[in-house]
Amino acid sequence: MPNPSRAALIDRLPKAELHLHIEGSLEPELLFALAARNGVEIPFATVEAVRAAYDFSNLQDFLDIYYQGMAVLRCEQDFFDLTWAYLQRAAADNVRHVEIFFDPQGHTARGVEFETVLNGIERGLMQGQRELGITFRIIMCFLRHLSEEDAFATLEQAAPHLDRIDGVGLDSSELGHPPAKFAQVFAKARELGLHVTAHAGEEGPPEYVFEALDLLQVERIDHGNRALEDPALVHRLVAEGMTLTVCPLSNLKLCVIDDIAQSPVRQMLDLGLMVTINSDDPAYFGGYVGANYQAVADALNLSPDHIVRLAQNSFTGSFLSDAEKQLHLEAIADAANG
Repeated sequence: MPNPSRAALIDRLPKAELHLHIEGSLEPELLFALAARNGVEIPFATVEAVRAAYDFSNLQDFLDIYYQGMAVLRCEQDFFDLTWAYLQRAAADNVRHVEIFFDPQGHTARGVEFETVLNGIERGLMQGQRELGITFRIIMCFLRHLSEEDAFATLEQAAPHLDRIDGVGLDSSELGHPPAKFAQVFAKARELGLHVTAHAGEEGPPEYVFEALDLLQVERIDHGNRALEDPALVHRLVAEGMTLTVCPLSNLKLCVIDDIAQSPVRQMLDLGLMVTINSDDPAYFGGYVGANYQAVADALNLSPDHIVRLAQNSFTGSFLSDAEKQLHLEAIADAANG
């Protein structure tokens, strides 16, 4: 049930978002505007028709339209506009730090230069830091439905820009594409000093989470829902303090769960897991980070302590320095008290 005092607490708590695909924040209105600007034909007549198409039965249904939407992103200004639009919504949810994913292979395969993508996104993030006070980290994802050789080629394209890229991730179609497929490219990324994270345990089995931990040596698990099926894995994740970047409205929209009341967030908290709340691809899944907090808080009747812990986890699990984390944790304590 909605609870006004709980909603107010969510609103005033500083938050970090650790699982956000910038291409997945492409709202239908911006999609139409960019299509017109770039002369790109799209198979929708109205914004309403786009929203009606955002009805998915699984991850692959979503990915099909997600990659279709990418086609309107052509020039640096497009990527700037996309990023700036997301940051304005994040600021409204009192997000103070973002660690965003981008999918270079989804753009370079269309003939868009790697630098075009990175320059536009980074320029948007820098403006967000100046004008909105939102700090950032940039995480380059490999598309797991493509080959490891393709991932290596992308890492090579990124080589001149590694001072601007903070980490690598692994996303796209999970089933049939285990983390083991990318063990060598992740080893190279670690050797280059990049942070590493990977999607695992959304649709894939607990074994994929084990592979992400053991073979990719990740610092975070993105999603991780199905880890709960293996008590030994849960024990290990708790013992290692491994952050899980859970995305409740995404889970609902992609039919990972049938009802928001089935979200694993409260169970994860009660088990001592380092769970965080994120929006994943908010334009497609119906809500930014504040809406995700609110949805699980109401459906699972989260206590103020639960909600504060989620906000704390979002900074503790970030790639910020310890000193930066401490400042945010102090801000959370202040907000929680009033």
